[in-house]
Amino acid sequence: MIDNEDNQFQCKNLKNQIKMTATEFLKDLPSKIKPELLEGLETVFHFILEEEGEYTVTVRNGSITTEQGLSDEPKCVVKTKAETLVSLIKGDLNPMMAVMTGKIKISNPGEMIKYAKVFGLM
Repeated sequence: MIDNEDNQFQCKNLKNQIKMTATEFLKDLPSKIKPELLEGLETVFHFILEEEGEYTVTVRNGSITTEQGLSDEPKCVVKTKAETLVSLIKGDLNPMMAVMTGKIKISNPGEMIKYAKVFGLM
């Protein structure tokens, strides 16, 4: 199950890494998420960060990978400025307000909600 106490604790630790760039956050995801949280899950996200580039985050077979560039068919595409993603991670920006004001564009909100806590975005 995605929403559990261990994951919530882990997400708080991710948010405390305040001086991290959006790219560093995405690249560090594989080392920050417990494999057991990913068992039975499969998805592909494309993160398009205006100032920092494009990244593919893949969850498959109980593991998560981040690679620079866009590969595979995404279930969700997230477009935003890198600084906006960092503000979300830090908890300085409300995710719902970011979407409503157009600061972040999400192609599949249901998929994003499903993985937001796993990724440390909420």
